[in-house]
Amino acid sequence: MQELTLKERSLADIVKTSGGMFSTELGIDLSRADRQETEKWFLAAMLFGARISETIAVKTYKVFEDERILTPEKVLDTGWDGLVEILDRGGYVRYDFKTATKLLEVNRSLLEAYAGDLNILHEMASDPRDLEKRLKSLGRGIGDVTVNIFLREMRGIWEKAQPLPSRLVFMAAEELDLIPEKTADGSRLLQVLMDTWVDEGNDVKDFADFEAALIRYALALRKRAARGRQARRK
Repeated sequence: MQELTLKERSLADIVKTSGGMFSTELGIDLSRADRQETEKWFLAAMLFGARISETIAVKTYKVFEDERILTPEKVLDTGWDGLVEILDRGGYVRYDFKTATKLLEVNRSLLEAYAGDLNILHEMASDPRDLEKRLKSLGRGIGDVTVNIFLREMRGIWEKAQPLPSRLVFMAAEELDLIPEKTADGSRLLQVLMDTWVDEGNDVKDFADFEAALIRYALALRKRAARGRQARRK
């Protein structure tokens, strides 16, 4: 019997094959919007947001976890030199100085403006775009990529977490023929994907897993294309 390609499988199968939320992989439970769990994911999102491999970002987060440096207070107590050492242990060498500075600035701002509680930041935001603006205003280095990584897994947990799909989601959706025609409209793509997910019988609260699966699929496509280019150069 011929095996189905990923394009021919159900959306739930795509999640099973590619993997779901990155936060779940890290052992972070966002389901109750618990302050500590949300802080952990924000730290991880900042690590994922740099131009660095997923493997190194995960490894570096695990070093922070092992050292129990997972709250704004702990990050500030660790100091710049201590953060650089932790980042280096995780393999974050190219971005260690810059990231250590960013972590200190962002967590200091979070403590000063929102008592260190991201849930308060969410409550104070007037709408989804204001939420994104407030996250970016925490410090230099918190840009569109980091905010999108963080908020897409808060979708369905925070009411105002409604980020538009990233370029990777567009890439995967087109490759898997999940949209009727090529579109550059993020709102339209998001609605089509959510409707398709629910129409297939999946729970809307699990949509973040599907979105993460599309990200993982697109990253795999990028790696495959890079290997192809390297092979052609030889």
